[in-house]
Amino acid sequence: MSDPKLSIIICVYNEEPNIRPLNKWINESIHDIDYEIIYVDDGSTDGTRKEILALNDPRVVLVEFRKNFGQSAALYAGIEQARGEYLVTMDGDLQNDPSDVPIMLGIAEEGGWDLVAGVRKNRQDGMFLRKIPSKIANSIIRNSTGVHIKDYGCTLKVFKSDLAKNLGLYGELHRFIPVLASLEGATITQVDVKHHAREFGKSKYGINRTFKVVSDLMLMLFFKKYMSKPMHLFGGMGLLFLIAGAIINTYFLVEKIMGHDIWGKPMLLLGILLLVAGIQLITVGIMAELLMRTYYESQQKRPYKIRKVHTFNA
Repeated sequence: MSDPKLSIIICVYNEEPNIRPLNKWINESIHDIDYEIIYVDDGSTDGTRKEILALNDPRVVLVEFRKNFGQSAALYAGIEQARGEYLVTMDGDLQNDPSDVPIMLGIAEEGGWDLVAGVRKNRQDGMFLRKIPSKIANSIIRNSTGVHIKDYGCTLKVFKSDLAKNLGLYGELHRFIPVLASLEGATITQVDVKHHAREFGKSKYGINRTFKVVSDLMLMLFFKKYMSKPMHLFGGMGLLFLIAGAIINTYFLVEKIMGHDIWGKPMLLLGILLLVAGIQLITVGIMAELLMRTYYESQQKRPYKIRKVHTFNA
């Protein structure tokens, strides 16, 4: 059995009423392309799994989790199962439009892009609980990471398979796929896509995910700037604290030698704390450097990414 051109990965959690219309919509929208549809059931507690099995579609693959592991884990599992040259990720709630997939695939092939990200042009979601927080989050992520994607929250994306399989989706990092792709040296573009209002079921997203996004953003900033050189972060901060603490403590040492009473003064305590913090940060930097060396050398990874080697024979 030959590998398909396209693998469409859909992570679903309690989307029972959406399965049949979504599968039909995909089959009606994609023509002249050999594709497979991979549903990853992320521990649904309704009849989602039965609906997928009842499709009786030879293109469908079902990956069933034992329990709910989250969207990043579900995407990771789908990517591992995918056999296509290009991979598509999309939501299972009928809000993404499958008719955009052939257009995005064409852009990826014609332009040689590693990742084509969708941008929801007329987003059909609530203004105050979804759109405004999303715009703020997108702006913060763009300015912090330097990866200028308009809509980080749009699941609809087309990847080259080799890129997708090297992303390393852990925790809740699916929101930062363009940043992870950038770390791999991927070429990225974006295109406007259609967006539809949810008809069935309930949204799985809430305002509480904002805190997760902020914590994951800090991790992304570390990955982007200090992944291969953590000592530059921890060592730099540690050295700054160490010097500040040394200056303060030297001042109080001179005061003590001159016979002044220095005990119990807040600045003295601050100086001691800065010295201790500086030593600890430098120590953490050294440990992080050792861990990163182990990470690269144990897996024979390289701190660089080669796109292509060109040779010119005489």
